[in-house]
Amino acid sequence: MADLEDLTAFVAVAREGGFRGAARATGTSASRLSEALRRLETKLGVRLLHRTTRNVALTDAGARLLERLGPALAEVEASLDVVNGFRDRPAGRLRLNVPVSAARLVLPRIVPPFLAAYPDICLEVIAEDRFVDLVAEGCDAGIRYEERLEQDMVAIPIGPRRQRFAAAASPAYLERRGRPNHPRELLEHACLRGRFASGAMNAWAFERDGEVVKVDPNGPLIVGVGAATDLAVEAAVAGSGIIYLFEDWLRPYIERGELEPVLEPWWPSFSGPFLYYPGRRYLPAPLRAFVDFANSMQPWR
Repeated sequence: MADLEDLTAFVAVAREGGFRGAARATGTSASRLSEALRRLETKLGVRLLHRTTRNVALTDAGARLLERLGPALAEVEASLDVVNGFRDRPAGRLRLNVPVSAARLVLPRIVPPFLAAYPDICLEVIAEDRFVDLVAEGCDAGIRYEERLEQDMVAIPIGPRRQRFAAAASPAYLERRGRPNHPRELLEHACLRGRFASGAMNAWAFERDGEVVKVDPNGPLIVGVGAATDLAVEAAVAGSGIIYLFEDWLRPYIERGELEPVLEPWWPSFSGPFLYYPGRRYLPAPLRAFVDFANSMQPWR
């Protein structure tokens, strides 16, 4: 039997894509992880990782091992976490995978009071806009919207229950180019677009009195959804064009007069996000605490 510590080291290095990242994530040293990998490969008699000076890559054998080992270690951790229920306060690490919009618009209302209430829990938030397998990525829970939830997951509401997409531009841009009165007029404007990691660029959707209009406008700037969204916002403030984004993201700029609403009667609404996690009989204590805390904040206020 391979040592559990060596197996855990392998999973950490594989998930983080390198020894330095794994060392930061696990609170140990890169040299100690490297030694654990050497012991594991020697014991198994196969190479699990291709190593270069900059990163590591899984071999076929390593990929197969990670596929089976990730869920198994998660179950081991869940089993050991049962004793957490006998503590006065829940303790341990909680890893959340969330879209950048949730990290910006939802979690700031929840995280500070949660950390104050549970000082022995270390919360790690991975903000990205790609779809992930929570278990394979070593995450306890995630936040996604209803149409992107996996069917076998438990989901609870978190954050505002209704949200809107909004279009806005700087007053200077609108004075220069005019104010559109119908979504189709956006095809004549400079629009600031976002592209997902998959390469997709969603059409801009609008709705009014039962009429739904989708447009695919052009413009001078395309940014990666999530990480570079703030760049598009700043470009809109500077007068580069019209932006289409979560209303809550744009609202502070609108209230300061840096941006002006565009086509506001047409802004579409949609249901708010959900906290989701694998259905287990015993939830890890940090996750149970977070679920209960999030439930206590509903309805969103």
